[in-house]
Amino acid sequence: MAHELPPLPYDYSALEPHIDSQTMHLHHDGHHAAYVKNLNAALEKHADLQKKPADELLRNINSIPEDIRTAVRNNGGGHVNHTMFWRIMKPQGGGEPSGKIADAIKKTFGSFGDFQKQFNEAGTKLFGSGWVWLVRAQGGKLQIVTTPNQNNPLSDGNFPIMGNDVWEHAYYLKYNNRRGEYLTAWWNVLNWAEINQRFEHSESGVHEPALAHR
Repeated sequence: MAHELPPLPYDYSALEPHIDSQTMHLHHDGHHAAYVKNLNAALEKHADLQKKPADELLRNINSIPEDIRTAVRNNGGGHVNHTMFWRIMKPQGGGEPSGKIADAIKKTFGSFGDFQKQFNEAGTKLFGSGWVWLVRAQGGKLQIVTTPNQNNPLSDGNFPIMGNDVWEHAYYLKYNNRRGEYLTAWWNVLNWAEINQRFEHSESGVHEPALAHR
């Protein structure tokens, strides 16, 4: 079964004014679609791997044949990362979190405001292209981490609860080189219900909720 590009769960313009329609078209139909296409191409010679969910490939990245390992890390990561990214955003989102994730953020970081500040600082300081994440580490603790390129925390044994794409293609059409402004605006479109669901998945250790079925 080939990996497939999931449709956006809302209209391209639904996240305006914080993320513009043109960026969403390019980001989803161009970049994410290319990751899916290239992941399928990388797996063509390895029929045993074609049936595995993309998140499982990333969890076991070191066991992937060396001839396609980099391609799977880059394109499988791009697919998993973006599938999560679309789902943790929504129209008229944002505000402060509630539920279990709110309690966990307060316990770990002191306050939601302190968490936002640390998250934005990590995303701003990341050199080049990559992602900033809130993860549940192997010991169960919440941490803010960054990864280069399309690397996913699953490959390091961490579960990604939420993450923001700081590749230039995610923001440059609207924000140009003002990455910090984009990071700040992004909080206005967050889907805390979905993030809470991911937090609960991280507690149970199951597969990525968005990729349990391809």
